[in-house]
Amino acid sequence: MHRQFGFSVVLVSMLGIGTAIMAKDDNTAALGRPKLFEDVVACKLIESPEQRLACYDEKVVTLDQAQKSKEIVLVDKTGIKEAKRGLFGFTLPKIGIFSDDDDNENEITEIEAIAKSASTLEDGKWYIVLEDGARWQQIDNKTINRKPQSGLKVSIRKAAMGSYFVNIDDGPAIRMKRIN
Repeated sequence: MHRQFGFSVVLVSMLGIGTAIMAKDDNTAALGRPKLFEDVVACKLIESPEQRLACYDEKVVTLDQAQKSKEIVLVDKTGIKEAKRGLFGFTLPKIGIFSDDDDNENEITEIEAIAKSASTLEDGKWYIVLEDGARWQQIDNKTINRKPQSGLKVSIRKAAMGSYFVNIDDGPAIRMKRIN
């Protein structure tokens, strides 16, 4: 008979990039350790080798089933970094997977990309679509003496007040924002 677990992991798709959100309870770390995982870890405390192995066998089957049914989603640091890169330019929710204060090595403050397409809008401001589908629009009034075209190298870094500095083919920086 399978036990019902109160914990669930929700997979949120933000612009096509899955991001795991793990619930926190009173006994969990910053990213949240699901009860299913804690149950497996608790097996190590059982002294009898036979009972310990039986515990592991039972809990691993339950954990595997939860993962297969997408009740729990496993994400490693590489997956988190890829998700953050794909979401670069958006304001991310204040959840553990995106805001682990003890781990600044995964914070992305700058990206380099190639423009899949580039054009100017009626007001002369640039509009760029990167190879990963991210769309950026110029918000300042600087003029760029370059013809918009695909294949341009784009460097984007955080600026103040939610905007970003964008250098196109090592040209002067313009302010842009990511749009949906």
